[in-house]
Amino acid sequence: MIVDDSLVARTALGRMVGSSDDLEVVAGASTAESALDVLRRCTVDVILLDLDMPGMGGLAALPEIVARANGARILVVSSFTVDGAEQTLAALSLGAADTLPKPDVRSSREAYRQTLLAKIRELGSADAEIAPKPRSTHAMRPILRKRPGLLAIGASTGGIHALTCLFEAMPRRLGIPILVTQHLPSTFMPAFARQLASASGYETVLAQEGMPLPPDRIVVAPGDAHLTVQSQSGQLSVHLDRSRSESGCMPSVDWMFGSLAKEVGNDACGVVLTGMGRDGVSGAASLVAAGGTIIAQDEASSAVWGMPRAIVEAGLASAILPPVAIARHIADSVGVAPCR
Repeated sequence: MIVDDSLVARTALGRMVGSSDDLEVVAGASTAESALDVLRRCTVDVILLDLDMPGMGGLAALPEIVARANGARILVVSSFTVDGAEQTLAALSLGAADTLPKPDVRSSREAYRQTLLAKIRELGSADAEIAPKPRSTHAMRPILRKRPGLLAIGASTGGIHALTCLFEAMPRRLGIPILVTQHLPSTFMPAFARQLASASGYETVLAQEGMPLPPDRIVVAPGDAHLTVQSQSGQLSVHLDRSRSESGCMPSVDWMFGSLAKEVGNDACGVVLTGMGRDGVSGAASLVAAGGTIIAQDEASSAVWGMPRAIVEAGLASAILPPVAIARHIADSVGVAPCR
């Protein structure tokens, strides 16, 4: 379903989707109110949602759309302006799964079409494996009882909502540094840092070269560099690396975990939240080999169980939990009250 007050936008997006044999536009709406009405009688897999519309608007209506969508994934199609970034991130924190800018006359129409169709297919197939079949069991690593000295969290599609849930359940103070790598465009990162600060109550900053890593500060990877750590005179600090990653992601969770394996080893706890692909699995393998611990988000609470699934299937996870339970697990591991 395409929800946008612009007939031009609905038509353009509809033609792109309709050009594919395996996708079909089954409904359209020009307001959030009419979208909610359509969802009463129509089942969809993916919703393309504009936020700036007359009436309620997409953002205000989002919680009700999520509740009425019967599991459909929501792709916010928005402009990447400063104001648009704030609204889009708010939508992602409320349960939208992913975002895409509106078509730009300066960009390639075919490249945009391919990106749009790929995102729709990935979101629409997220529940494709629910058909009855024996669920394989994966070996779980033992939970290390050592108090971690650093927490590193990686996420992609659906990660904004998962991070919001995790940090809202986290105690106000952990007493350790926190690193976050979230796949997002660079233009979103300042707004993303502000959002994490609001959800967590922690000082939250975008990573800069040489920045120290004091306890109870969240350091966020910028959109154009991998967030890694380096040790100088026994003190950890930020090192930004712009090398190409195997996963093609910038920033990459692999690079963050890999640097922790070298510099921190068994003093680090890594968390892999919802996301498409396999970014994080090779870095997690290095971290586990160095004595660190990895926690993966569970399938039921993930928008897309790709990155966490890769961790689980590789036998790297010591726990598989929803975000709120992950927060409690981390709080317990550092010996503080689990929830606010």
